[in-house]
Amino acid sequence: MRVYNFGEKNSILNHFVSEIRDEEIQKDRMRFRKNIERIGEVLAYEMSKEILYTTQEIKTPLGVKKMSLPEKELVLCAVLRAGLPLYQGVLNYFDFAESSFISAYREHTNSDTDFEIITNYLATPSLEGKVLVIIDPMLATGSTLETTYKALQKQGKPKEIHIISVIGSAKGVAYVQDHFPAHTSLWIGAIDEELNNKGYIIPGLGDAGDLAYGSKL
Repeated sequence: MRVYNFGEKNSILNHFVSEIRDEEIQKDRMRFRKNIERIGEVLAYEMSKEILYTTQEIKTPLGVKKMSLPEKELVLCAVLRAGLPLYQGVLNYFDFAESSFISAYREHTNSDTDFEIITNYLATPSLEGKVLVIIDPMLATGSTLETTYKALQKQGKPKEIHIISVIGSAKGVAYVQDHFPAHTSLWIGAIDEELNNKGYIIPGLGDAGDLAYGSKL
C-alpha cells in the first residue's frame, strides 16, 4: 500500500489541520465542517494526479482541442456520519463520480476499551472494475476501514482502492497496510504516533462526528 502523508510536507493543508485540532477554534461547528471539507478538496486534488487519464476531444465554438481527462468510473464512499464533510470536499472536485454511503460505528461491549464496529446501512452502486475511494476522517485502529471494505466487497471487486483520511495513528495505518490489497493508496493529512487504550488518536482532535454535528447519545 502506498501512503501519502501530507503532514510531512509544507502546504496550506497544515493550516486547515491545525484549526480542526485547536480546541478553541473547533467550538465553531460550521468552521470545523468547512475546514474538513477544505482538507477533502486538497487531498482530492493530490489524488487526482495518480488516477488514470484518457485523451478526449473537446469541441469549442472555434475548434477542437485534445485534452487529458480523468476516467470517470469512480465511486466515493462516505463513512457516516463523520465522513460527510470530508466526502463533500472530495465530491467538489470529483463531481462526476458515483457515490456510496455506509454507516459504521463503535459498539462498546463490556468496557470503554472493548468494542466492535457495527455497519447497519449500505447504499452503493456496483464496484466491479471501478476505482473505490473510501472517505473517513479518523483512521484510529483501522477496524472501521476494514469492516467497511468487507461490507463493500459484496458489491464487486474494484480495480483500485484509495482511502482519504484527515488524521490517523501510526498503528492504524500499519493495520490498514496489513488488511487491504496491495493496489491501495492512502491519502492522509497527518499521522500521529500514539493511540490510547480506548482506541483514540493522541493528540488527534477528539470525536470528529461530535465536533461536526453535536454529541450523540
